[in-house]
Amino acid sequence: METFRKIDWNRAWSEDSSMRKRGRDPEFWNRRAPSFAQHVQEDAGDDYVDTFLKVMNPQPEWSVLDVGCGPGTLACPLSKMVRRVTAIDFSTGMLDILRARKADEGLDNLTLQLGRWEDNWQALGIERHDVAIASRSLGLDNPWEMLTKLMRFATQKVYVSFAVGAGPFDPRVLEAVGREANSNPDYIYLYNLLYQHGICANVAIVDKKAQTFASEEEAVDSLRWMIQDITRPEEEALRRFVSAHFRPAAGERWKIEGERSTQWAVLWWKMDQNCRDLSRTQTQLS
Repeated sequence: METFRKIDWNRAWSEDSSMRKRGRDPEFWNRRAPSFAQHVQEDAGDDYVDTFLKVMNPQPEWSVLDVGCGPGTLACPLSKMVRRVTAIDFSTGMLDILRARKADEGLDNLTLQLGRWEDNWQALGIERHDVAIASRSLGLDNPWEMLTKLMRFATQKVYVSFAVGAGPFDPRVLEAVGREANSNPDYIYLYNLLYQHGICANVAIVDKKAQTFASEEEAVDSLRWMIQDITRPEEEALRRFVSAHFRPAAGERWKIEGERSTQWAVLWWKMDQNCRDLSRTQTQLS
């Protein structure tokens, strides 16, 4: 029998994953950037952002590296709380939106950098920061490579977040259009992987409030991203699903009936005696 300590959690992550390649495709995120950013703005003060920042307890003297920053979900509020922030993303669309937010909010201590997990960050001019974060952006097949890379660029702490269970994927939507609702590995793989390497991570579970919409069309647009290469019959099935479950919410907003809240796990640890000697870590990510 394969015991817990003998399980290869990297391999298990990859074998149990149905993560879509489009999540690693900059063009997918370039197309989605405007609607994604709008959703983030509407969720200002959202439980996820609030809880992540409370967990971090940002210090004024910190420098923070935000990997997979998107439209600035955390980079923007962090820039108002710490000494400086470096935000990396592989989507030019996301960085364009973040650049506009930086100008509008006067965030002079925020530096933007186009880059991927696979890139040589040193060659991009990225230096070590006090803290490194990866918020909902761990998407490669080898999580240990990503985690060790974050740790090599952090001197004090690392914070990462990942889905609990299905995360943002609503199995009912996939079932409604005839797609298989495969599950992806969730945060427990990361926790177990860290534990095997001598890191006892702290964990906070965040319940993200159910999304609301201004119209049925907005709801369809918001849910469509779950269905890669959607066909016309699937589009029609999605619209039927939304129409059948569209109900009034607070104020003038609407919601999808029975939509469950999305859960995320925030994991964090200090770069001290809990971490093994990373100089001996062999990794393909430099």
